[in-house]
Amino acid sequence: MFLDPEILRMWLVPCISFGLAIIVVLVTMILRAARKTGNKVGKIICSDKEMQDCIQTLGSDGRSGAGGRGEWDCIVVGAGVAGAALAYTLGKDGRRVLVIERDLSEPERIVGELLQPGGYLKVLELGLEDCLEGIDAQRVLGYALFKDDKDTKLGYPLEGQAADVAGRSFHNGRFIQKMRMKASSLPLVTLKQGSVLSLIETNGVVKGVRYRSNDGKDHEEFAPITFVCDGCFSNLRRTLCSSKIDIDSSFIGLVLENCKLPYPNHGHVILADPSPILFYPISSTEVRCLVDVPGQKVPSVANGELAKYLRTIVAPQLPKLLQEPFIVATEKSKIRTMPNKSMPAMPSPRPGALLMGDAFNMRHPLTGGGMTVAFSDIVVLRNMLRPLKDFHDSAALCDYLEAFYTRRKPVASTINTLAGALYKVFCASPNLAMKEMRQACFDYLSLGGVFSSGPVALLSGLNPRPLSLVVHFFAVALYGVGRLLFPFPSLKRVSIGIGLIKGASSIIFPIIKQEGVRQMFFPNMVPAYYKTPPVNARS
Repeated sequence: MFLDPEILRMWLVPCISFGLAIIVVLVTMILRAARKTGNKVGKIICSDKEMQDCIQTLGSDGRSGAGGRGEWDCIVVGAGVAGAALAYTLGKDGRRVLVIERDLSEPERIVGELLQPGGYLKVLELGLEDCLEGIDAQRVLGYALFKDDKDTKLGYPLEGQAADVAGRSFHNGRFIQKMRMKASSLPLVTLKQGSVLSLIETNGVVKGVRYRSNDGKDHEEFAPITFVCDGCFSNLRRTLCSSKIDIDSSFIGLVLENCKLPYPNHGHVILADPSPILFYPISSTEVRCLVDVPGQKVPSVANGELAKYLRTIVAPQLPKLLQEPFIVATEKSKIRTMPNKSMPAMPSPRPGALLMGDAFNMRHPLTGGGMTVAFSDIVVLRNMLRPLKDFHDSAALCDYLEAFYTRRKPVASTINTLAGALYKVFCASPNLAMKEMRQACFDYLSLGGVFSSGPVALLSGLNPRPLSLVVHFFAVALYGVGRLLFPFPSLKRVSIGIGLIKGASSIIFPIIKQEGVRQMFFPNMVPAYYKTPPVNARS
């Protein structure tokens, strides 16, 4: 049963005020520690048939208007979400772009299917909104959250936005194919199919790439700068990045056909045991279901263990409206799995190359923030590169691009931190304090008003402000403490409340430390923020 909202608000205001004071003190202490240790930022010194038809029009070697050894302004490795969007953006700005993609057929993925409203705004800014047309993309207006026998609807705070602004959900492969075709339609952009084997380096400077085409021949291509966008399974990142990849869990993905969701045009999050289950539409007749399985081990498909797990453990925890379609899908749908990787952005210095997309930075896909980060990064990078006439001064260019890692931080860090923290809160736990934190999160969001619109604005990328994230996160924790102590505190409840605050701190502060306190909260205090374009490369 929910407590009286008015009584809760009377308790909530002083609790939050006290909590904010604690937060300010903690952030100040962390900032001082960061200054002493010289908190570092990674520094840079310096449809398949239509796609094949499009490639054939380029000629047998895949060239369009640009080409020739050393005649590219830049090379993009990978033509996924980040690579295709970046190629189009650079080509539209007059750069001669070579894109090398391992497989130009339509990808089949179970993630990268939900674009948040904040990401949609970046798509508009890049001029890619028509790539969402003709793929049966669905408007998404918010989320529905389910726990036990209760549920609450959380709408995106879209007041003041244009009528078309909302989330979008779709088949990932269809969206990528549309962006590839749009990029290849530009005369300065060339798509080639091949597997990039390695980066070509001379005296520590990346000069281009070595790749193998479909006929088995090895080739070399050269450009002043290479953008590595070859995704979460990148084989090039090890030379450009020192980050450690964590696999928090795996998604089991299946498609429910002709299934009616309890709340149309909404994503659905079921707070199940042991971890969340997601449902969202990917076409007018299909609903994607993603079942999260903590750890790296997934029940075996071969011996029927996975199907049994889905029917006996997962299905009974779903809303009744979804149980039958889910069971049917376990029998008819192709079940796929995908590891959920997390990797903070910690690039290693390498003139002549730049990591982008999932090759550079990953977060748990629970919140669907990956594409929002990718498109936001491309907007930041585009605005930084526009003053440059050419990219040939590798050392000066890469020294300048150090600012990119700082300027992207507020948006990327907010989404990364929220994804990691929310996943840990939403997972079931035997710890009493964490159980209370999970319940407090559900009840806090159910209050409505600023208590739901604030967190949903963060999740949707509409308000990517790190401080707002920290305030709401600890407000949930303090709300949980208030629930424990109301109406009469006891020693046991006080102990659980202390554990709740400690648990919340142990969740969010390590993530913030990974992201970088100064870069996340005070980017203008980082010297790199003020880097200016190389004088001899300006137009």
